[in-house]
Amino acid sequence: MEMNQIRTFVILFFYFFFVNGFRTLSDDPCDPKAQRDPRTLRSDQITVLINGYSESRIPLLQSLAATYATSPLVSSVLVLWGNPSTPAQTLAQLAQNLSLHHSISLLRQSSNSLNNRFLPRSSIGTHAVLICDDDVEIDHESFEFAVRVWGSNRDRLIGFFVRSHDLDLSRKEWIYTVHPEKYSILLTKFMILRTDYLFKYSCNGGPAMVEMRRTVDRMSNCEDILMNFVVADETNVGPVLVGAKWARDYGDARNDVGVDRRDGDQRLGLKDEGVKEVGLSSRRGEHRKRRGKCIMEFHRVMGRMPLRYGYGKVVNSVGEQALCEKGGHLVFCDKS
Repeated sequence: MEMNQIRTFVILFFYFFFVNGFRTLSDDPCDPKAQRDPRTLRSDQITVLINGYSESRIPLLQSLAATYATSPLVSSVLVLWGNPSTPAQTLAQLAQNLSLHHSISLLRQSSNSLNNRFLPRSSIGTHAVLICDDDVEIDHESFEFAVRVWGSNRDRLIGFFVRSHDLDLSRKEWIYTVHPEKYSILLTKFMILRTDYLFKYSCNGGPAMVEMRRTVDRMSNCEDILMNFVVADETNVGPVLVGAKWARDYGDARNDVGVDRRDGDQRLGLKDEGVKEVGLSSRRGEHRKRRGKCIMEFHRVMGRMPLRYGYGKVVNSVGEQALCEKGGHLVFCDKS
């Protein structure tokens, strides 16, 4: 047997026994007996759930997962692979690469439904989870700050990327938009939330939630909007926007200008255009219309509009420092 054939056999063996055998979802994730006792959940760490779909993003996905895994605030990282057409060998290689970090697991989803991002999982051992995309990178300091902000606002959604709903009076319909001074929708590009909200989204709410989750599947979009509906309906408050020191959304062309790239594309071996094109929002006009239709549909099914606006941004304190002279220049004293 040639060396390449042996290597392929080993990778496929790894895939079938480790990915399929031990990393698949239970038959009924909503079974109350499958839920962990809340008293056993940790409050000092969070679980990171990274949504993966595009093979072109695998180098970036691996880098992001490894970065999160090294944080002392992260209990574990679950990579949720939602592309059923990905070859088994590709997934086996990804699982093998991720296994270099014992706290990272690859879970192949049973379908490509975006609702799977919010399935409750018995492997989650923390009170909070971070839902994030495979093309968004946040600096470590801002990530830690966001976790601290959640610690003081445990009922709310916490993150760095927001949008808004509004009422178009001329057409008498809800729209998806951006307001400079307020926001009501936190995106799953980076969303910290209570772990039990996963159960409320996926398992509670009766026929109304079933219908709204079907809307997500039909539109292949809007799972983040529906989670905002679920949380706002329970809390009657909006999300919390946190200011990031550095954020890079590789799927958004607007970040190509005026952003500290830190040689990110070269470091990760990425081609920007390939990463952008696979994003749901790559065609922005149609994207906004579809999400507006989701808001109208969720409002119709619920019979009310639970979304609430948030205002302002929570930023990390920069403190106060004195200036000292060094080499004929004024610098912060703690750097002199």
